[in-house]
Amino acid sequence: MSALLEVQGVTVRFGGLTALSEVSAAIGSGEVVGVIGPNGAGKTTLFNVICGFTRPTEGRLSWRGNVLRRHQPRHLTSLGIARTLQGLGLFPHLSVLDNVMVGATRHSRAWVGSGLLALPRSDGDERQLRDRSLRQLDELGVADAAGRLPAQLPYGVQKRVALARALVAEPQLLLLDEPASGLSSEEMRDLASLIRGVRDRMSVLLVEHHMDLVMEVCDRIVVLDFGRCIATGTPDEVRDDPQVLEAYLGEQVDADTTEVSGA
Repeated sequence: MSALLEVQGVTVRFGGLTALSEVSAAIGSGEVVGVIGPNGAGKTTLFNVICGFTRPTEGRLSWRGNVLRRHQPRHLTSLGIARTLQGLGLFPHLSVLDNVMVGATRHSRAWVGSGLLALPRSDGDERQLRDRSLRQLDELGVADAAGRLPAQLPYGVQKRVALARALVAEPQLLLLDEPASGLSSEEMRDLASLIRGVRDRMSVLLVEHHMDLVMEVCDRIVVLDFGRCIATGTPDEVRDDPQVLEAYLGEQVDADTTEVSGA
């Protein structure tokens, strides 16, 4: 499988702290890859390196076979990468529709100054972006919230709006940072269905703590512990890996067992 994104030997140091140590991973076309690990394992640092927030001390990233040199978050859209944030990241004073239209600007064909000059092409371009954004909201079942402000909506609906803003860009790679955080069991099932449904259009890389979601939707899983990659494989391979059981899954199993015993 040809890789869309390759992380090759990435090391990140903050002073005397090594947050990542020689981490390598790859995401292929149409693939869903999860990144898991205990708190402090380096998951967020890896995500920030991919997004251009953090510069690696060593190693490199390649996108579609080309090395990314000093890319920044503002370059992601033009590369064909979209992301959601751990927090919602929605603009509180913009309507739901306007928030999603921000993500759709990749498809804008009008010159940036045409709107200021009220040129006809600007009006037509805005209509197309609005229609595209409404279709994306409708696909996620939240089109009826288009005219409302994010704060007026339940948290689960706000999560869908944030996801719609990422999806409307029609990326080749969708980065999901803890997408299940704060969701109910039913909302998590809907999220799993959505992730499975978009894989024919894009690849997905997600950082997530909810292991049931990760095991259900991912083709491969990368496991980090203390900044190192300790395992990579299918959900079944990772589930049975002794190092993973000790570093991550084992902690969760022990906690669950203790809780049951105490009951």
